[in-house]
Amino acid sequence: MAFKPLHDRVLVKRVEGEEKTKGGLIIPDSAKEKPAEGEIVSVGEGARKDSGELIAPSVKAGDRVLFGKWSGTEVTLDGEELLIMKESDIMGIIS
Repeated sequence: MAFKPLHDRVLVKRVEGEEKTKGGLIIPDSAKEKPAEGEIVSVGEGARKDSGELIAPSVKAGDRVLFGKWSGTEVTLDGEELLIMKESDIMGIIS
């Protein structure tokens, strides 16, 4: 299924966190925090100014980003868990 977010929204796939601590202890799934890092899957066309002018998005598909812990809405597409969020919820791009 193809999905394209509208306006200034982006579709993000979370990047899985570490399964072991630095000391070598294995972290069970129930104790893991959801990562606040992900990869952009697709991007909407951008927001619009009051004048109707399009503001192009700052991110593109494939970018690795950091976002707020409670950002976005979780959705499942083709059996894959993804997040839909506004571009403004993204704190930065990891290079």
